[in-house]
Formats: sequence, structure tokens, C-alpha cells
Amino acid sequence: MNVLVVDIGGTHVKVLATGQAQVREFSSGPTLTPKRMVSGVKKLTAEWKYDVVSIGYPGPVLRDRPVAEPHNLAAGWIGFHFGEAFGCPLKLINDAAMQALGSYQGGKLLFLGLGTGLGSAMVVDGIVEPMELGHLPYKKATYEDYVGLRGLEEWGKKKWRRHVADVVARLITALQPDDVVLGGGNVKKLKELPRGCRAGDNANAFLGGFRLWEQAGDRTLPPPRPVLREDRRRKE
Repeated sequence: MNVLVVDIGGTHVKVLATGQAQVREFSSGPTLTPKRMVSGVKKLTAEWKYDVVSIGYPGPVLRDRPVAEPHNLAAGWIGFHFGEAFGCPLKLINDAAMQALGSYQGGKLLFLGLGTGLGSAMVVDGIVEPMELGHLPYKKATYEDYVGLRGLEEWGKKKWRRHVADVVARLITALQPDDVVLGGGNVKKLKELPRGCRAGDNANAFLGGFRLWEQAGDRTLPPPRPVLREDRRRKE
């Protein structure tokens, strides 16, 4: 069984399939509707063969359907029939949860994504649980107001790094994970990782997408081939 994994972000949509070595991508942004997303993915993957699809969605998901519109994309995602649009079985999961699943090495994992907001998920004994920790109250606002992009822009790197260290320490104390992974595009802005943490890799989002179908009981999936580089084919 071949799996197509689609990772939807605020600036790019990235795709990879079983047997492929190169990630392909096109620009997203505030004009991207779900219909345009599907069209763009199909255009990029026209010569790829896949049987099922995994989608990492930048927002809360329930039973393979978005329950809130994404902040950085166009509207219309709630109620859209993704499986019908792709014409094959499909699993849709929060993007942080998909990367958490791909980062999992055993035990109890806490994943925190430092990006536009604060993505969060836990994986316990191989079962992934999406979370919305970024919206919990912290100081005069919420966690993501301090450690997301708004906090970085408002406080500057030095204070932002202190907020990240404090928030991570609080969540570790509360949740007692065995392993902590910090992912997201802003991890590279940290001088050093908080104690007890390891850095994530964007490629883990694709591994998580493959693992979604392994969790469904299909143990015949081959390991994904290494991602050698990104093939940047932008949609005009």
C-alpha cells in the first residue's frame, strides 16, 4: 500500500509518498482554500501512485474532519470532503500530532511545535493524542502568545528564549513525559535546547503520516525512503 502524506502549513504545502525520495511543495497562504490545496497536490503528484492519503492540518481535528478554520489560510475547510476530493481512503490529523507520531521512539512523548503558535501533542505507548496546550492561560495571555511568533516579534529573541524555557519546564513538570521533542520552524532560533529536550525534524511529519496507516493495522508498509532534498515546485 502506497501512502501520500500532505503537510499543510501557513506558508507551504509539502507532499511525499511511499517510494519517493524528494519532498515537493507549493506556496499556501491566506488565499489557499481546501479545493485549491487538493488541486495543487494533485498537480504536483500526477505521476505518483498512492492508495491512501494522510493530511496534517494546522488546527484541531475530530474524526478526520477539521473543527476550526486555520488562522493563516482561506476559509472553507470545515465541512470539506477531503476523501471524496482525493478519491481514496484518507486520514486527517492535527499537524503537530502527525509530527509527534513521526518523532516517537517509545514511552511517553511530549511534542511542542514552536511556529506561528504553539503546536502540541502527546504520544503514549504508540497512541497519539492531539492537544491544545498553547491556548492555556500564561501570565497576561496564553502560552502561544509568549512562545509563538507574536511573542518572538513582541519580546525579541532574548526574552522569547526565556519564555520558551519557562513554558517547556512548566509543561514537563505538569505532564511528566519520558521524552520531549521541540519542533517547528522557530526551534533554530534557540541558542540551546531546554534541559531534557531534543530537536525535531520536519521530515518526521511525513514519517508520522506513514505511521498513521501502520496504526490502522497495516504492518506491511515499508519504511519510508530517506528524504534527500526538497523539490520546490511552486504553484503560480
